[in-house]
Amino acid sequence: MSEFKYTAKDFKSTTEVRWCPGCGDHAVMNAVQRVMAEMGLNKADYAVISGIGCSSRFPYYMNTFGFHTIHGRGSAIASGVKSANPKLQVWQITGDGDALAIGGNHFIHLVRRNIDINVILFNNKIYGLTKGQFSPTTDRGAKTKTSPFGTVEDPFVAGQLVLGSRGTFFARSIDGNMKMSQEILKEAAEFKGTSVVEVLQNCVIFSSGIHEEITKGENREDRQIYLKHGEKMIYGVNQDKGLVLINGKLKAVTIGVDGFTMDDILVHDAKDNDLYLHSALINMTIPEMPMAFGVIRAVDTMTYDYAMEAQIAEVQQSSKIKNCDDLFRSGNTWEVK
Repeated sequence: MSEFKYTAKDFKSTTEVRWCPGCGDHAVMNAVQRVMAEMGLNKADYAVISGIGCSSRFPYYMNTFGFHTIHGRGSAIASGVKSANPKLQVWQITGDGDALAIGGNHFIHLVRRNIDINVILFNNKIYGLTKGQFSPTTDRGAKTKTSPFGTVEDPFVAGQLVLGSRGTFFARSIDGNMKMSQEILKEAAEFKGTSVVEVLQNCVIFSSGIHEEITKGENREDRQIYLKHGEKMIYGVNQDKGLVLINGKLKAVTIGVDGFTMDDILVHDAKDNDLYLHSALINMTIPEMPMAFGVIRAVDTMTYDYAMEAQIAEVQQSSKIKNCDDLFRSGNTWEVK
């Protein structure tokens, strides 16, 4: 395949972007456009599919093929698009409400089937387009338009839902960190199988500052750990903190304190088929532990696309039915006089 030379600007449509000023969606879209320009694929080989929600306006702002579908059905439509034309690189844009509420069943089966689609799940813990109702990821106790006294439900953890659906790729990023988002999205695009990238995104109108305990302040590096496959799990303002495993549980320690050395710090293995450590990393929360970012899980296995194409080729090779006439004459036939 020849390599096409593009810039991020080539992937911007002429449609006016109508997200609120300061919305985290702007940064995510810019990261996607830069990654697409880096991939060296023909623009005609991209398809951007979305459901309903603020983030789902995404296809209008992309100079690629796209389809703005109906609420919660983005996974189903994206699956059909990829299955009908496996050569396309399909990106599904969705939100915490669109994917995990009305679209939850489609989402888990997309992940289970391991169809080669890149899913970007915007998580602002609120329904923004419909004006501030609590969503499946809203924290217990949060006061919203539909929970004025605080929610009484525990939220979904997106990564745990992916693992429970036998997911092979899960990553987490932040809307404002363009460099990290680009690195993660490029890995997701190159991965064969369903890649799910949860982006912690800020809605400036209905959940402004929802992630600021993690993303703001001089010591935010002490509350985030950026995981990279094959590298030590270290973090902190001075890169002097790390993760160790004690009695089967992850623990955050300071290197050089209480006898812990760099040799004790775990090395991240995103390709480990075992779910245990990946699950523990996804579940980490501040202040006891840092929030995990980066590619947490990336396990290579057979994709739906490959299995389907291989099965069709095998059946075609061995089948006695080669055309419609063969099919019509393959069962019980009668000659009517």
